[in-house]
Amino acid sequence: MRIRTLFLLATFMASLAPALSHAQESNQPRANVQSGARDGVLKLLPPDSVTEHALTIGDRKFAYTATAGTLDLFGQDGAQTGAIFYTAYVARDSGANRPLTFAFNGGPGAASAYLHLGLVGPKVLDFGPDGRDGANAKLVDNPQSWLDFTDLVLIDPIGTGWSRTTKADDANYYNVDADAQSIAKAIALYVAHNNRSTSPKYLLGESYGGFRAAKVASVLQQSQGIIVAGAVMLSPLIEGQLMFNADQFALGAALELPSLAAAELDRHKAFDEEKQKEAETFALGDYLTTLAGPPPTGADAAAFYGRIARLTGIPEDIVSRNRGFLGSSFVKHSDAGSGEVMSSYDASFAAPDPYPESDYDRGDDAILDGFTRAYGGAFADYARNELGFRTEMTYSLLDGDISRRWEWGGGRGGGSRFQASATDDIRQLLAANPAFHLLIAHGYSDVVTPYGVSRYVVDHLPPSLAGGRVGLKLYRGGHMFYTRAEQRAAFTADAKAFYATHLAAQPAD
Repeated sequence: MRIRTLFLLATFMASLAPALSHAQESNQPRANVQSGARDGVLKLLPPDSVTEHALTIGDRKFAYTATAGTLDLFGQDGAQTGAIFYTAYVARDSGANRPLTFAFNGGPGAASAYLHLGLVGPKVLDFGPDGRDGANAKLVDNPQSWLDFTDLVLIDPIGTGWSRTTKADDANYYNVDADAQSIAKAIALYVAHNNRSTSPKYLLGESYGGFRAAKVASVLQQSQGIIVAGAVMLSPLIEGQLMFNADQFALGAALELPSLAAAELDRHKAFDEEKQKEAETFALGDYLTTLAGPPPTGADAAAFYGRIARLTGIPEDIVSRNRGFLGSSFVKHSDAGSGEVMSSYDASFAAPDPYPESDYDRGDDAILDGFTRAYGGAFADYARNELGFRTEMTYSLLDGDISRRWEWGGGRGGGSRFQASATDDIRQLLAANPAFHLLIAHGYSDVVTPYGVSRYVVDHLPPSLAGGRVGLKLYRGGHMFYTRAEQRAAFTADAKAFYATHLAAQPAD
């Protein structure tokens, strides 16, 4: 069943009036006032915690207020259906017109701790000198926190983090529409409770969260009367049919090939933008047209497959066997004879092969299931000991069951994800809102959401919509390229420029 509307009871809103009035006066986050006893696992959620902090950014000391809390969701019958956990960071004495960014990860089934402790928050998780030591990772101050230029609200969708439904095994939120509605409702509640209606509002979403950002922006506009100023999509899913068919259709394979070429260059510390451009030209030229036609033979085949092998590091016999469609062959064969496997999340990232006797990839991903899992434990500890949010509930960083049960539209799981598309949402947002700007960011060697797909989408937007309003930025690394400190700094600088340029173009009060 899809949830069409989520709303608060009138009596609940009445009980909030004093706290809301105070929030309007102080422009500080409002502590959650619960509407009576909660049911089920929600009983484990404590009241909101508000704490004061300071962070040095550049040459100045930056004071801010942190709120770790929840927003209650209700159904049409007035019964509570769930609670969404969020963490807000608001610059002290900054005024109600400071930009406000709502951030979430993807999955589906991922909590916001990745973006929180990996990119935008006041603390960042340091994975050691080699950038992959999860066992000894440490939280340190983040000198590139986005608090420098925007207030932040990090949201954990239902089923992730400490966001839960009232009833156990309630999957009503696990579909595209209900998910977007619930996140939009949470945003509207936060804006109302904290008197931020005049703040320019932005969305930041990673992976499926990029897809979610487009959907949420549309719902906010249509159902909540909130028009967002812009969005930042990090390693986004935009067009499922171009992403998930790379091993079957020529265009999908051609859009993926540059990411594999970038990974090969990165593995050998030879990355060069000119060489990368040559790979892009080949991918959408001879590679695409050859895959789309009959298989080459003789000397033509040897030349074609040999060029692909040199670009990707995958042995020529493997390339030839697959007719140039590389699919997941890069995982086991990108560095033949090394005894290592590559990660889909960063095809330049090598790890020991747990099953060297197998021709197929059978193990966990070394990034997604490896060191980045430390974000979960680190955030739970940080929330308890620094933000004062103490609960016995388990913090769910990444729930694969949610992804398996997800309704993409037209059916659950399987092939229905191929039809997932946010392109129409982007077009509509650009057309209906002349103030809307979009920044898309990708890592070169990400094979989960190859940058070629986003470039294809951007290149095919009408110039009348995209001109000067849509940007695509590329960085060394993979899906979570921000785990590399220098790339995190570069992306933050680009994001700061995006906000500054956009805000400068807004009409004065």
